[in-house]
Amino acid sequence: MLLAIEQGNTNTVFAVHDGSEWIAQWRSATDPSRTADEYGVWLSQFLAMKDLVLRDLDGCIISSVVPQSIFHLRNLSRRYLHTEPLVIGENARLGVEIRIDKPSEAGADRLVNAVGAHAAYSGALIIVDSGTATNFDVVAADGAFEGGVIAPGINLSMQALHQAAARLPRVAIQRPGSVIGRDTVTAMQSGVFWGYMALIEGMIDRIRTEYGAPMTVVATGGVASLFEGATDKIDIFDPDVTIRGMLEVWRRNQQGAA
Repeated sequence: MLLAIEQGNTNTVFAVHDGSEWIAQWRSATDPSRTADEYGVWLSQFLAMKDLVLRDLDGCIISSVVPQSIFHLRNLSRRYLHTEPLVIGENARLGVEIRIDKPSEAGADRLVNAVGAHAAYSGALIIVDSGTATNFDVVAADGAFEGGVIAPGINLSMQALHQAAARLPRVAIQRPGSVIGRDTVTAMQSGVFWGYMALIEGMIDRIRTEYGAPMTVVATGGVASLFEGATDKIDIFDPDVTIRGMLEVWRRNQQGAA
């Protein structure tokens, strides 16, 4: 069985694939100081809920945008799974061309998303990944990664608004019933939610115009579901783009090794 670890700045997803399908997924808050042993105890408890144990896992792939955590995740695989992990950006062959000026600067999450989206959808793509940051990534029809846009995430914007303005409260992010807020909370919610919708729609239009070819827009990420039904600029909402990409990279590397 394969353990896929997808680590963002806010959350870390652990997913188990049995060779046919994903049979389990768990989400943990990202903590760069968490050790391999702490991960091992945490993971073994969740595996037990699925009648699994650590020794059932014989493969591991890691995608992380937190460099200081990779050491601990690699040790988790070595110490408890007794296998050398594939690490995106280090020893994993992606099988995709990176057409940007500095390929080494492309984040592991963006590259894996490109692989996962291209595996499921044809033609040129815009991937809108909403998390700590909001990424707009361009994937060519042949699967090549062609760059994109990185903007602050919606949670960062709400947090900054609360911290920088003394009289503005901390509020939950949700879709308000109207654009015009009738009190401070709904005004903040409208500004952040509809402001981000304007950002997303505007960036999609600008990318399409600059690219000059038909493009399918795929939304993924931890907060993408907030925008479902609020815009017709997004063609597909797919929460599994990243782990699909990790599985595809794993398979490509196993075939290469064979």
